[in-house]
Amino acid sequence: MDQLTDLKAILHSKRANIYYLEMCRVMQKDGRVLYLTEARNENQYWNIPIANTTVILLGTGTSITQAAMRMLASAGVLVGFCGGGATPLFNATEVEWMTPQSEYRPTEYIQGWMRFWFDDEKRLAAAKQFQQARIQYMQQVWSKDRDLKAEGFDIDDENIAGFLLDTSERINTAAKVSNLLQIEAELTKRLYKFAANKTQRNGFVRERISTDVANDFLNHGNYLAYGLAATTLWVLGIPHGFAVMHGKTRRGALVFDVADLIKDTLVLPWSFICAKENATEQEFRQQCLQAFTDHKSLDFMFEQVKSVALQHHESKGENP
Repeated sequence: MDQLTDLKAILHSKRANIYYLEMCRVMQKDGRVLYLTEARNENQYWNIPIANTTVILLGTGTSITQAAMRMLASAGVLVGFCGGGATPLFNATEVEWMTPQSEYRPTEYIQGWMRFWFDDEKRLAAAKQFQQARIQYMQQVWSKDRDLKAEGFDIDDENIAGFLLDTSERINTAAKVSNLLQIEAELTKRLYKFAANKTQRNGFVRERISTDVANDFLNHGNYLAYGLAATTLWVLGIPHGFAVMHGKTRRGALVFDVADLIKDTLVLPWSFICAKENATEQEFRQQCLQAFTDHKSLDFMFEQVKSVALQHHESKGENP
């Protein structure tokens, strides 16, 4: 019991590690979770610090033992199954999560979520709140991140500053979720064009299944963000199906809603920058994870989801 308590000493919102593994075997050995890589002349073991890990994505050529899964579950680590490069093999919008079981997660968040979710107007208001937070996060990060500003991703750039303000106003006046989805699509398309111009990738077209390096990096980075979003929702006890925007088009859509809070701000620019610099997949992944840590992405997700849920939970004494 002391061992389990020690494993959970680091809050999920403060954990630093996300792993994507391929061509290896994950196992338990001497009370630790390791992954084994097989070389021609020798096998190598690498330790996974599970107490400080949020998500493990298992790609092609991987296997995991029951003992390792038991330890990962005890530490509250989510395990995701995906295709090569952290993108799915057969489906561009799906990733399967193995979530640890816990009867002791807080109840106030799901109670608050359920109080508004069945009301169309309140669900729309929650979706707007997420979309506004998404823009505010971009304004905050792009205004202070020196590396991004050096590459041209500056929130004061005339090609983006006014458009973000206009988008924020359109979000406020949107009458239904379909309007928000259209606004979101236009925003992301504009950001792709902006990023392509800044990194000299003229003619870029977003494709989920592609051999283009920028698209590959976008897919990979997005799945890292999905891991953070899935962790946030699991810890707070909110099922993935109770989405506020994408529910009619995607399974587990609340993961996509929450991941959208940070994707355009961090994954999008670094995908284009790393593609321009001919970075390897591992280098890109490390850059994404460092950006998530530097800008407290997981903390931000927790704050936003808790805020939406608790504002309704705290009003439970009022008349519906």
